[in-house]
Amino acid sequence: MEITDEILQKLADLSKLEIPVSRREVLKADLQRMLDFVGQLQTVDVDGVAPLIHLTDAVNRLAPDEPGPGLSWPELLSQAPAAENVYFRVPKVVHK
Repeated sequence: MEITDEILQKLADLSKLEIPVSRREVLKADLQRMLDFVGQLQTVDVDGVAPLIHLTDAVNRLAPDEPGPGLSWPELLSQAPAAENVYFRVPKVVHK
């Protein structure tokens, strides 16, 4: 596949980029080198190679989800920027 001006413009439109005229030839050459590099993968013989889902047999070890001691209401409210009685005070975000 060859990177043409039309393909470059379509990529620019899809990615919402504005590519200066002075950079177009350099960018086309860079994209062509990338495609050529990826195209080399098609020449690799993969017959008899099973596809991998994971690179290793490692499994995530998760900590048990057990409840622990919490903070009391006075401790929680003391950490709030503003509190009133047993409520957190927050700035008004709904405007009419």
